[in-house]
Amino acid sequence: MKKTLTTIALIALLPAGAVLADDDDCRVPRDQWQSREAAMQVAEQNGWTVRDFEIEDGCYEIEVRDKDGREVEVKLDPATLQIVEMEYEDDDDDRRGARNPAPAGSVAPPQNGLFGNGAAPKVQVN
Repeated sequence: MKKTLTTIALIALLPAGAVLADDDDCRVPRDQWQSREAAMQVAEQNGWTVRDFEIEDGCYEIEVRDKDGREVEVKLDPATLQIVEMEYEDDDDDRRGARNPAPAGSVAPPQNGLFGNGAAPKVQVN
């Protein structure tokens, strides 16, 4: 009975171990890879502007800007050129400052008494 339970427990854990071992790395022999130029064509077909291109974990890793100007990190399988992983960069990490979605003057100030009619504020010293 103990032997059967141990065997069942080991069989149940095998798929979990396989999932943990697979972290989207590409495992293709180098002689089966498509060219870097072919990967660049994939980026061009998607309307991406390539900012950086490197090989990481056996995958082509491309940092691009998409059609909307968002920074995206894309991992491609080097043999099939299929997208393995696609990660949008967070605006909070942008060191140049966050984009302002509302240009100045396009949104009315709140009606809370803090914003007047455009006159200079009056300062009172106590």
